[in-house]
Amino acid sequence: MTSTNETDPRLILLSSEDNCLIAGAGLATGETVLIDGEGVVLAQAVELAHKIARRALVVDQKVLRYGAVIGHVTHDVAKGEYLHTHNLASDYLPTYTHDVGNTFVR
Repeated sequence: MTSTNETDPRLILLSSEDNCLIAGAGLATGETVLIDGEGVVLAQAVELAHKIARRALVVDQKVLRYGAVIGHVTHDVAKGEYLHTHNLASDYLPTYTHDVGNTFVR
């Protein structure tokens, strides 16, 4: 029987309250990782030190890292999904990009 708290050693949990994990190594698309005792196939490559969802998250749900809110998801996110600027918005600093309709600070 697999314990519910077993997680791939390449994934770092910074605080027990966190709903994201940090990649301690580069992870390839299609690779299976263990998250809280469940095997999850990665839909996208995850670079070293980038985040993945520890559990499924719904739109506007807060993302916790070090037990503190770092932002919210902009659409539903599956367990093990890569978390970055395409699906995570900052709640403490404005995020500016080159995307159409967004501008840099003037």
